[in-house]
Amino acid sequence: MTSQELEISSDRDRLDVDLIHQFLSTSSYWAKGRTREVVERSIQSSICFGAYVEGRQVAFARVVTDRAVHAYLADVFVVPEFRGRGISKALMRAILDDPDLQGLKWLLGTADAHGLYQQFGFVPLLEPERWMQRFPEL
Repeated sequence: MTSQELEISSDRDRLDVDLIHQFLSTSSYWAKGRTREVVERSIQSSICFGAYVEGRQVAFARVVTDRAVHAYLADVFVVPEFRGRGISKALMRAILDDPDLQGLKWLLGTADAHGLYQQFGFVPLLEPERWMQRFPEL
């Protein structure tokens, strides 16, 4: 896919929230059942990136950050019919090149895309015994 065919934007107004909610709530393994209200709130509280082909959104990612020290990469996806075209790599490059996201310590969680993220310098936690997590009560 050429750069002329693919456009990546962090303009929140361009996001197809219906597409994002549908994918996350029904097709992702990490956000199944997520409500539209939660998706909308997460978008408003993050720096979001959409990838577009001929104006149609085909990928999404968001970064939760303080823009000073920490960044958490979340909800990354490419719609199935556009996979295998280099869109995820272009999306990652745009995110990591964003001027507001320089010099940060990055975290992410993935069950199946380690190879993609390793290409961009992500490595397994070096000191997992120092990290803790807390899940919401259901």
